[in-house]
Amino acid sequence: MLLSGNMEISNIDIAIVLAYVVGVLALGFYLSKKSSKNLESYFLGGNQLPWYYLGLSNASGMFDISGTMWTVGILFVYGLKSAWLPWLWPVWNQVFIFVYLAIWMRRSNVMTGAEWITFRFGDGKGAKLSHIIIVIFAVISVLGFIAYFFEGIGKYCTSILPWDLAFEFFGYHVSSAKSYALLICGLTSLYTVKGGMHSVVATEVMQFVIMTIACIGVGIIAFNMVDAGQIETIVPNGWKDLWFGWNLDLDWSNSAFPQVNSKIGKDGFDLFGLLFILMVLKGILASTAGPVPSYDMQRILATRNAAEAAKMSFLTICVLYIPRYFMIVGFAVLSLVYLGPELSAMGGEIDFEQVLPMAINKFLPAGLKGLMLAGFLAAFMGTFAAFVNAAPAYIVNDIYKKYIKPGASDKRLVNLSIWSSLAMVVVGIIFGLNAGSLNELILWLSSALYGGYVAANVLKWIWWRFTGNGYFWGMLFGLIASTVKLFFFPQYVDIFVFPIIFLFSFLGCIIGTYLEPLPNKEAVKKFYKQTRPWGFWGPIKREVLAEDPSFEPNQDFRRDSFNVVVGIIWQMAQVVIPIYFMLRENTQMVIWSAVLILTSYLLKKFWWDKLKEV
Repeated sequence: MLLSGNMEISNIDIAIVLAYVVGVLALGFYLSKKSSKNLESYFLGGNQLPWYYLGLSNASGMFDISGTMWTVGILFVYGLKSAWLPWLWPVWNQVFIFVYLAIWMRRSNVMTGAEWITFRFGDGKGAKLSHIIIVIFAVISVLGFIAYFFEGIGKYCTSILPWDLAFEFFGYHVSSAKSYALLICGLTSLYTVKGGMHSVVATEVMQFVIMTIACIGVGIIAFNMVDAGQIETIVPNGWKDLWFGWNLDLDWSNSAFPQVNSKIGKDGFDLFGLLFILMVLKGILASTAGPVPSYDMQRILATRNAAEAAKMSFLTICVLYIPRYFMIVGFAVLSLVYLGPELSAMGGEIDFEQVLPMAINKFLPAGLKGLMLAGFLAAFMGTFAAFVNAAPAYIVNDIYKKYIKPGASDKRLVNLSIWSSLAMVVVGIIFGLNAGSLNELILWLSSALYGGYVAANVLKWIWWRFTGNGYFWGMLFGLIASTVKLFFFPQYVDIFVFPIIFLFSFLGCIIGTYLEPLPNKEAVKKFYKQTRPWGFWGPIKREVLAEDPSFEPNQDFRRDSFNVVVGIIWQMAQVVIPIYFMLRENTQMVIWSAVLILTSYLLKKFWWDKLKEV
């Protein structure tokens, strides 16, 4: 047995982890030949990958370790009300995507989000500016997420692995956490950079299977070790309530963990009713804006057709939430009941990002611990690989090929993609070496940075008069506002600043749009006819119908809106059912199971069965 402080890991666990690392590298390199043909093969798998593989891959990409650590921490602190907090992203943007946005997006037949901008606005000056600004946004957001993953994997490995890898480098102290993060990011980059989309999808499918098995194992252990009475004696009143009032009203003062109140105060979530209103407002706007230019959009563009794009996004939700939350609530209740001494030893402020790795150390037996380690490495590597594979497409396809050397050979473009991937990893890691806490990164990425993205990307779908100039100035105003928030007003909770950033960005959209008459009307008509969105398209719709009387405008706004509401409830049921099951709240579990069955039926009737018309 190898020991490091309170941490112990057996030779069996080490063997499982090493076998996983070797296996994933071997699979990645084995498939690398399929991705070396051209850019379409490298970044989209040649549009030949089945939708269910892409769906499992997408789910694996969302099963990230940093987000899981954060979710375990907020469930520990906020109880059932934590089920609402992922709406900060918003987590139900995937519902908007599978209901209709994936269909609209896939009809474009492009490779990247930036190339889609050219499809939307044409080739004029404003369109080129909008194309450049979305490339900049994509690169910035991917670098932010690489830093976020780097921070998470470092904390996780330091808590769970027995070796101290700290060292000095030219007078700069590199901590053990950063050393682990460097090592694992480097290994992941090897097969991602070499193998492209084929390697990423194949390894992510394998990673998802491993992670799901580990989740079920953790849930079984927690269910057998913890009963409802033990939890009841520890948590404060209201912890097991899903619903809420204007104030949070969750007081840990008389519990085993009174210092949790400082965490609630620091998060700034005490006005929970106001927080909920802002999350819904921001969520609707951000979801209507569509997928951001990262791996999620790349999976949509990699599908064979529009219907499969929708099915792929639907499958992502189907397979992700119940197993993941089965594990999350398992670790949370184990920590509440059995980690009191360890958490109290932290003093006045508990580091909730350490709850997950501490629970793994204390409760998982040899073998399952190794599987859990491999599973979380898989989750991290899958998400990291997805981002690393997505970003270079913008540099190579949308800058080099479009503006620098349009006639470059496929071999040269693929080689440049490899070097671009490496450069993105290096810069992202540099950001990660200087990153703050996971919570700060999550809140900035979800609320401030995307606050600047929302206005322009809602208008691009629904307003005929919106121009490339408007898109550019809206995105620029948004990026400026979110950057100012980050550096000059860090003390304010990001979600509460979102409306200001949104309005500033919206002002940029309107100013930019009316700087000139509508250019590229033919490009706008082509976009409308090929994509068939609903929204404010009256003048363009009339011209298209005059030219082609057989054209059928999109009349599905009401049905899509209904399916979105049903889908959000359907997704929420998958989040709370595992929590109620673990807490032995059987009545609530049965009610939400009935809700899940009913919403599944409604989606089958009013969404899935309609895909044949796409």
